[in-house]
Amino acid sequence: MLKAPYRWTMTAAGEPLARAPLRWDAPAPGQVVVEIAGCGVCHTDLGYYYDGVRTNRPLPLTLGHEISGRVIEAGPGAQDWLGRAVIVPAVMPCGECDACKRGKGTICPNQAMPGNDIEGGFASHIVVPARGLCPVDEDRLARAGLTLADVSVVADAVTTPYQAVLQAGVSPGSLCIVIGTGGVGGYCAQIAAAFGGTVVAIDVDPAKLEAIARHGAAATFNAREHDARALKKAIATFAAENGLPTREWVIFECSGTAAGQTTAWNLLVHGATLAVVGFTMDKPDIRLSNLMAFHARALGNWGCPPELYPGALDLVLDGRIELGAFVEQHPLDEINAIFAAAHDHKLTRRAILVP
Repeated sequence: MLKAPYRWTMTAAGEPLARAPLRWDAPAPGQVVVEIAGCGVCHTDLGYYYDGVRTNRPLPLTLGHEISGRVIEAGPGAQDWLGRAVIVPAVMPCGECDACKRGKGTICPNQAMPGNDIEGGFASHIVVPARGLCPVDEDRLARAGLTLADVSVVADAVTTPYQAVLQAGVSPGSLCIVIGTGGVGGYCAQIAAAFGGTVVAIDVDPAKLEAIARHGAAATFNAREHDARALKKAIATFAAENGLPTREWVIFECSGTAAGQTTAWNLLVHGATLAVVGFTMDKPDIRLSNLMAFHARALGNWGCPPELYPGALDLVLDGRIELGAFVEQHPLDEINAIFAAAHDHKLTRRAILVP
């Protein structure tokens, strides 16, 4: 028996998420209804729920922005999507404004983010624009040993660092330092390696470091075992011993913590590129003049343009990014328990909630 459409809504920060019926109008021109296969639990969702980060759309709101599923309804102009397996972009630019026309969709003033600007993916269905949907080849998906729910995390955990690696200009010979090797950082390390970079991974969790050492990292360091100066010296020694650059490091801050951001800042070398991928409300104490002194640069990284999604998905389906070992599916109705476990750092894999 088919379940009636439903969603889990956030009514106030820290209050239990509540299950509620879900209804929608017929999709407007250019819109589709996606029956959700899975929605990943992201650090950003926890920020809204636990840390008081405000959503753009007032509560109550359904959170969740890492969404995959199948199109079951389509408005005028979007009928070609009917029946297709898709990934819904975590940030959907309007495609019409000046920023979009100049290829800068991530700063589109009219962008829509599920679970922030519009209703999100912790539900059985979602209504979204068809523009920017990423089609999923289900034959390739099956050959890769993955399910449609599994690739929900491509919508953010994979594509966000994919854009960061592209934007930072990683290429063969680059020394890439990834700080925080959880969901986003673990994929960042794999993507940087796929682009030819040699990856140094930094974390405080030995299990995460052990996992990423099997999937892309050439060296790992536990930040709790080195002070800032010792850590920088250890990486420089590794670089020198392996014929890698001791300048122009590419540093990806993926932990989304003040400690991680401070570590990243302390690793600046001449010509370095610092890519800030993780988010925290905390404010690290840094000396901004280091950018000047090292002739370095710092890059922000908000989401990923939808046109880059197919390239990121190809890395997953071609096996150049190991995805299955880093995700775990759970019933959507366990959302409150999964949020608590994720917040308490009790999950070893990224949780995907399945309706």
